[in-house]
Amino acid sequence: MSVSTELLKILACPKCKQVVELDESGNFILCPVCRLRYPVRDDIPVMLLDEAESY
Repeated sequence: MSVSTELLKILACPKCKQVVELDESGNFILCPVCRLRYPVRDDIPVMLLDEAESY
């Protein structure tokens, strides 16, 4: 199971507050504005700036 569509609708990037999306693998939440990716661990998005990586 991956991150639900309903959850994705309410998530926002903690840095820029813009809409985020799930990558194809389902392992990362992507912010196309900041070009940051946040990990998804055990189907839970970890939306912390300290955990984000550039892509």
